[in-house]
Amino acid sequence: MMRTSVRLLRLLSLLQARRDWTGPELAERLDVTTRTVRNDVERLRELGYPVDATPGVGGGYSLGTAAVLPPLLFDDEEAVAVAIGLRTAATGAVSGIEEASVRALAKLERLLPSRLRHRIGTLASTTVALPGSGPSVDASVLTAIAAACRDHERLRFGYRTHGGAEGHRVTEPHRLVASGRRWYLLAWDLERDDWRTFRVDRIVPRPPAGPRFTPRDMPDEDVAARISSGLAQAMWAYRARVVVNAPATEIAARVPAGITVEPAGDDTCVVEVGSDDPSMLTVYLGMLDADFQIDETANPELADTLRILAARYTRATDARP
Repeated sequence: MMRTSVRLLRLLSLLQARRDWTGPELAERLDVTTRTVRNDVERLRELGYPVDATPGVGGGYSLGTAAVLPPLLFDDEEAVAVAIGLRTAATGAVSGIEEASVRALAKLERLLPSRLRHRIGTLASTTVALPGSGPSVDASVLTAIAAACRDHERLRFGYRTHGGAEGHRVTEPHRLVASGRRWYLLAWDLERDDWRTFRVDRIVPRPPAGPRFTPRDMPDEDVAARISSGLAQAMWAYRARVVVNAPATEIAARVPAGITVEPAGDDTCVVEVGSDDPSMLTVYLGMLDADFQIDETANPELADTLRILAARYTRATDARP
């Protein structure tokens, strides 16, 4: 059995890692009895940690809100992750916390053992941050969404769509995803009865949080695939369904994740592609390295751009000194 001081630190770490624990769960993790768990909880309370207890079958323990910030426990990997996150926040990807991130990072690095300071310092000395131009996200919005995801509480918010329309959403938040300097929320939209992806910089949370819900099962790999697919389509100003004279397996290996490739025969497939303008789309289609056909009626701008590009390439090969 662990010594009492070591066990208290382990108990505190468990309470900080998750919102709710039952007595038997904590006893199993610590390899002690539920009576010992109750005694250790009392010791934590004497040390100033606000541990809440709920009696009954569905009850358990949770770490409450303190009047002052109590010490936090991090293992090595968590400490490195926090330090890297603070360095990233200091670059301005999240608005309003740059200075606070620098101060917090200074405090953290002062307490770290030399082996961890070396790991973090190596990363800092070999990394160059490019100035970003993407939208910033308010830190309070991110923390509010993250808390709703963690606690499985419904999230209500105002939302501005890509087209500028304002609306109200009620969701079951699942995951926050960072892509470059943009943040996205994957959530189950209760009104649309389906998964939806939301840009966090367009979200205005409307507290308080809603009732608790049972989270829907979706592995993180599926979350990444769904977000990638949504981003690939949401950012397209021009779209086209293109028939490509090549097997679907070959084309699928040449396009980014999230691009739809549908078999149309043994040696043909249909690809839905898009870009910000027709000129960029023609370049992308050329990179497929296969013959293709488009519906000119549905994509007149793309057809005109292809003709201009074809004539330019023809003139380039016919040119004389």
